[in-house]
Amino acid sequence: MSRYIRNLIAEGEHVQQDFKYAINDSRKIARSLSAFANTQGGRLLIGVKDNGVIAGVSSDEEVYMVEAAANFYCRPAIEFSSKLWTIDGKVVVEIKIQESKNKPHLAEKDGKWMAYVRVLDENILADVVWMNYWKLQHRNEGVFMEYSLAERKLIQLLELRKEVSLEHFIVEAAITRKEAIGVLARMAALDVVEINYAEEGFVYSLKGQEL
Repeated sequence: MSRYIRNLIAEGEHVQQDFKYAINDSRKIARSLSAFANTQGGRLLIGVKDNGVIAGVSSDEEVYMVEAAANFYCRPAIEFSSKLWTIDGKVVVEIKIQESKNKPHLAEKDGKWMAYVRVLDENILADVVWMNYWKLQHRNEGVFMEYSLAERKLIQLLELRKEVSLEHFIVEAAITRKEAIGVLARMAALDVVEINYAEEGFVYSLKGQEL
């Protein structure tokens, strides 16, 4: 059984896995739960240092901290499963979170409720396009798209530049910020555009296009 955890640790931290040496703040762990639930799901390995060294935890108190994070510091609450593993006398807690069908899940930070997404091995604050994209996914009537000048301009930009930021799209299409957000969110909901993350923030590209 220890081989299972060792193999997971050997993968390192990635979009579906995060290491935690310990949990001393349920609010902070709520951001990780939010990011996993809002993206592809994943797992937390508690009692493992960032470099993969197994430190272990002293008790199952960590699970109660995660329960507090999932139920009190996430909206809506996030379901998870937990299992304790013993490796060389040290306890590692495995927390599994499934990708949610009820996005977005918000996490409390400094009195504000915000959504996070998982990008590589980081939890990133979701932008306004993400929020509108999730809203459109919940609409029963689906997403209606007219290829107006703004939509055609977006496709032209993406064919030429491969990817654009929200701000660049606003300038190039000569439309308001609200209009640009709506176009990007609808195109993402239609699976025409995908949302990526770069050093400058979120950027948008045509689905399946090589960057």
